[in-house]
Amino acid sequence: MTAASAQPPRGLAWLIGALVAASQFGNYYVYDSIGPVADLLQQQRGFSDSQVGLLNAIYSLPNVVLILVGGVLVDRFGAARMTLWTSLVCLAGALLTAFSPDFFGMAAGRLLFGIGAETFSIATLAAIADYFGGSSLALAMGLALGIGRLGSASADMSPTWFAGTYARGWQPPLVLAAGVAATSLGAAAVYWWLDRGPRRAGLLPTGNSAEKFVWRDLLHFGRAYWYLLVLCVLWYSVILAFRSTFSIKYFQHVHGLDLATAGEMNSYVFLAAVFATPAFGWLCDRLQRYAPFLAFGTLLLPVALAVLALTHWSLWISTALIGISYSLVPAVMWPLASRLVAPSRFGTAIGLMWVIQNAGISGANLVAGWLNDRAVASAANPAGYDGMMVFFGTASTLGLVCALVLWATAGRRHHELKASA
Repeated sequence: MTAASAQPPRGLAWLIGALVAASQFGNYYVYDSIGPVADLLQQQRGFSDSQVGLLNAIYSLPNVVLILVGGVLVDRFGAARMTLWTSLVCLAGALLTAFSPDFFGMAAGRLLFGIGAETFSIATLAAIADYFGGSSLALAMGLALGIGRLGSASADMSPTWFAGTYARGWQPPLVLAAGVAATSLGAAAVYWWLDRGPRRAGLLPTGNSAEKFVWRDLLHFGRAYWYLLVLCVLWYSVILAFRSTFSIKYFQHVHGLDLATAGEMNSYVFLAAVFATPAFGWLCDRLQRYAPFLAFGTLLLPVALAVLALTHWSLWISTALIGISYSLVPAVMWPLASRLVAPSRFGTAIGLMWVIQNAGISGANLVAGWLNDRAVASAANPAGYDGMMVFFGTASTLGLVCALVLWATAGRRHHELKASA
């Protein structure tokens, strides 16, 4: 999606990158705000694990249909306008979640937030692709994703940083999350304002030059793209359903941690990604190798889950393994996707990946919640979480198989060099 003949000034590009990253911070914080209040929702509102899982599953459900449309809209109207519009929708969803008097209102808020948030994420990736090309693309994407992960880490650390807020019940932490969403909207508005100049000057796509979308064109994506899509679905389904919904409760009930300590432990995965994701992006820019890094990052997830469920080793070990995986896989996956499809189809290609990804995330949240409720998983019955961990371990292992197939059949050096050309 970058202009072929000219690029905006480098300083402006990095300023836009910073604004996009700030917007990502708020988006990630709001998404991960459910995990720290999951136990409070059960204690104070009587929610079951299935209902808690649904609050994150319903975020993804509309995007099974709408996210592909969102990708086309990004190609059609441009990244800046779509970032602004969708961040406004996200704020409305966060406010509805925080101030709803019952479960159905909260679920409606999360639904609205999901409608905006996934298209927002496509728009921010497209923004980076607009402003950065060549050797800096993976680094810039890694930095933006890393700052987004800082939002996730901050959500997990919030029971420690804002202990008084959590002491007042389930609602004040969600009101805080809505305030963070407002800052995301502010950063998106500044990005939109600054973007108008270089776009009018012809240094960026206008948004009106995207080719007409035809459904059968989806079949023309190359074989490597489809391997990447399946890997994306399996890996994200596990990492988000576990780390963003159930891991804090799992640490509390199985490993005996209190809420603040469990949130802090969970936050280290995201905190590590703040620094490691751009570092891995920089390394991929230098080496121009993607599939081997992707396979290694994918391997670490089932290993970490096995360590967590089958051993009594320190939680630091599994946390470190998941943290490296969570940093490395996105740092490789999205730059690789941008090289496997035509620039005019980037938004659509990412949208298709996220259509299937959101179906997987929704399904993983619902299945994990159902398994926990069926086994009556709780602090009094920690073995009840075994079924959930087997499910996550199986899905992550299948993701590793996809990564190995990608490496063996479409990820050799000459394929990657061809994709970069």
